[in-house]
Amino acid sequence: MPPSEQPINELPTLAQTSLSLIDTDVHTALNHMDELKPYLPAYYRNLTLDLPGRAGFLSPIGVQRQDAIPEEGGIPGSSVSMMQKQLLDAYQMDYAILNDSSMLGISVHADANYAAVLARAYNDYFAENWLEKDPRILGCVLIAHNNPTEAAKEIKRIGGHRKIVQVIMSSASRSPLGERQYWPIYDAACEMNLPVAVHPGAECSGVANPFTAGFPTSYFEWHNNLSQNYMCQLNSMICQGVFNQFPNLKLVCIEGGIGWLPHLMWRMDKNWKALRFTVPWLDRQPSQCILEHVRLTTQPIEEPENRQHLLQILEMVHAEKTVMFSSDYPHWDGDCPVHGLPRLPEAMKQAIMFGNAQALYNL
Repeated sequence: MPPSEQPINELPTLAQTSLSLIDTDVHTALNHMDELKPYLPAYYRNLTLDLPGRAGFLSPIGVQRQDAIPEEGGIPGSSVSMMQKQLLDAYQMDYAILNDSSMLGISVHADANYAAVLARAYNDYFAENWLEKDPRILGCVLIAHNNPTEAAKEIKRIGGHRKIVQVIMSSASRSPLGERQYWPIYDAACEMNLPVAVHPGAECSGVANPFTAGFPTSYFEWHNNLSQNYMCQLNSMICQGVFNQFPNLKLVCIEGGIGWLPHLMWRMDKNWKALRFTVPWLDRQPSQCILEHVRLTTQPIEEPENRQHLLQILEMVHAEKTVMFSSDYPHWDGDCPVHGLPRLPEAMKQAIMFGNAQALYNL
């Protein structure tokens, strides 16, 4: 039976008796956007295939690791064999969840119809060129959230693939993700029993709003502000009742950091006590809703001089339930599972390295 037809819990792993490592954020890459043309309707093949946010605020050192350039040529993240060599085999991973972060700009493309077509084309390309290459590889349904109706259709079209484990979309948006226009996406994700993940990369580009204080002026400033956007999106989803409307929905915050979450939970809980009449559907403390519905990935994790402070933050966010390991391979600031985290209590370590992902993705 081919892997795409096998139940996830029957897929072979390196550790046959128990899981030990699941990477929740690994990046594939297109060598050129023209690779999508065979998967596009004829009309769209004649258009220039370019996306907002592909360049963004340019990193002076580049985004990709230079040692990840495939031996056969191409760009980092475009080779299954290089990914196997540097990541899957090197760390004996049980599973790696793949996504192409350079495609997330479709969610802030000015042409929402074109964005939906690109999402469908990419998903077909990914299923054909990646999902069948290694039993450890799992994938996401890429959607353009600026076209919620078509995004919901796409989730239902390909979300039943045995190796698709979540929906992924940009954390950049034209309006906050709690608004009702996005609810068809969450409804479809719950119907297909898939968590929804948000990933940065297109902030301040296309039709996306800038950060709260305005536009940054450098990649350094832009990169520092990403966690701010996650605070705003999660605040919107909690306050507008997304998780009350969709009690089975899980949100995965990828590459947003972790240190901001205690502040947000404490502030929301304090204000809810006095202002809960403005959000009558929110029938419990916001922090309780967050701990039940929200998961975070480790990379890029905060790195205080005193690593015990990071451990305290992990305890504050109940990391034994909410945090999942991610390497962000092959990006310049990626983490390896050996050195990426401080020394952790064994139960918390197992939860972060595989347990929380195993539960969330039903592996």
